Amino acid sequence: MTEEEIKRLQEENASLKSEVEHLKDELVRMVSRNLDLSEQLEYDVELRRRTQVAREIMQGYAERQRNADLQDDGQLMALIEMRVEKDLPHLNPDFDARALAEMLGITQTRLAQLFRKQTIHRTPDAYIDNLRVLAALRLLREKPNYTIAVVAEEAGFSNVRTLQRRIQDAIGMSPVDYRLMLTRDL
Repeated sequence: MTEEEIKRLQEENASLKSEVEHLKDELVRMVSRNLDLSEQLEYDVELRRRTQVAREIMQGYAERQRNADLQDDGQLMALIEMRVEKDLPHLNPDFDARALAEMLGITQTRLAQLFRKQTIHRTPDAYIDNLRVLAALRLLREKPNYTIAVVAEEAGFSNVRTLQRRIQDAIGMSPVDYRLMLTRDL
């Protein structure tokens, strides 16, 4: 190899090194930009999620405020029945009088007064228990393959023993006896 060829190769090598450095810099710049865009996207997604949560909270607050303004007991009872039929909150074992009052945006005291005046169920908890008993009786009738434990869970009872006591109190027989009576009548 001649000196001229070596010099040309050294110049090419230097040029390639310069190009590699330039490409490295460009790659670092692009990775940095992608990280910035990714962070911005995460921020935007989080902001949208928070906005949606805030919107739902505000809508719930507005609905509770409208409900709290209801002075007419009949309207409030109709609202309770409508919400219970639509949302079926009583099927959740944690649903209680406090949760019902919160769902409606009224105080527990107002709810208790309403039930004393407007219903045969003297308390909101008795109303919720009744809804659960009715759900359990329907399940016993319509789902004969369900075990008593599954019926208890599906109807919103916290355990089988509570279901058995509530049904015994309501109809004077156990869930098993009720189911047997239904099958005998067929």
